[in-house]
Amino acid sequence: LPAAVLLKDTKLMDVKLGQLGSWLAMRDFTPGGIMGAVRRGYERYYNKYINVRKGGLGGISMVLAGYVVLSYMWSYSHV
Repeated sequence: LPAAVLLKDTKLMDVKLGQLGSWLAMRDFTPGGIMGAVRRGYERYYNKYINVRKGGLGGISMVLAGYVVLSYMWSYSHV
């Protein structure tokens, strides 16, 4: 039998819809907590797409596509 996992330690994809409110209440929304989440996300992205042995264009093209979408949204804010 798998050991019970605390709701605080549960990943977002594993949270049931009824538990979402209490899961969000346990998150750290202070500036330090938000910066930590951004840092962890950047490190995951960097290690998965950029810092690889045999690199390709996947990671760089994702950043470029994100920049194109953001610049489109900024240029055409009425859309």
